[in-house]
Amino acid sequence: MLDFFSQVRKDLQVVEHEIKTIVQSRDPLLTQTSIHLLNAGGKRLRPAFALLAGKFYHYSLEKLLPLAVALELIHMATLVHDDVVDDSLTRRGTPTVKANWGNRISMHTGDYLFAKSLVLISQYENPLIAQVLADTSVMMCEGEMHQISTAYSAEQSWRDYFYRIKRKTALLIAASCQLGAVAVGAPEEEYKNLRRYGHHLGMAFQITDDILDMVADQSLLGKPIGGDLRQGILTMPVIYSLERSPQRTRLRQLVEIEEKTDEQVKEAIEIIKEAGGIEYAFNATKQYIEKAKKNLTHLPNKPVKETFYQIADFIGIRRF
Repeated sequence: MLDFFSQVRKDLQVVEHEIKTIVQSRDPLLTQTSIHLLNAGGKRLRPAFALLAGKFYHYSLEKLLPLAVALELIHMATLVHDDVVDDSLTRRGTPTVKANWGNRISMHTGDYLFAKSLVLISQYENPLIAQVLADTSVMMCEGEMHQISTAYSAEQSWRDYFYRIKRKTALLIAASCQLGAVAVGAPEEEYKNLRRYGHHLGMAFQITDDILDMVADQSLLGKPIGGDLRQGILTMPVIYSLERSPQRTRLRQLVEIEEKTDEQVKEAIEIIKEAGGIEYAFNATKQYIEKAKKNLTHLPNKPVKETFYQIADFIGIRRF
């Protein structure tokens, strides 16, 4: 577990135990696939953000626990669905549900986890919690459909890119930061600041993912390098290089190949590096991190505030 989660470490262990309990089903296969996904690990960022946001106000694990578990279940549901869409056989170095049980079981597992999150959210009287998560879930689906419809097209624009990463990544992180504060009775101005912090952090997180997909140590990343290129997903370094590289015609050809060889992926990454696409994306990450930090300025001066600053800094330097 990341060090800056120390303030909520014990409570995250409770969250982990609660997830294992909530995914139990009368159907043994559903239980097996859900536990397999859970045991594959993960950073548990979204429940951690919710718990940490609650530390600004009248912290109560009892109030936050259903939300924290629901956030992770929603995230897990999107992962298992993504693995089907992307034809991914490993995640975090572990065989995916798809690899072990196939597409049909994977899709039902994702649906089951999402349905379980609805059961948890129904416990809250404040309608804002259900409203935000419902809106977020709809937009996450829109982001995924947009990604599918534009795959392997070198015509993808900056607008396409930001539309996609906002919906696929940033919105659920924003909701986690916002709703953790909402659940413990934070005032509107302050939970809105936390939402904006989460949004900018989520954008930085996804851009960093885009970079790591090309330069990370595969053993740390837990999946093959160049996965986005193989799936026809144009990330920030690619779009920049398609505009600026002297070899942009060749890069366009490589991007639009649906069945790329390892050598073609390697060639595309080299063109992107030489064009400065990686460096450009690093600078964009820094800008989003600074925007995230600005939204912390007017929040209460409690120890958790420094933790949120540390998390923002970590996003910019992470290697996994």
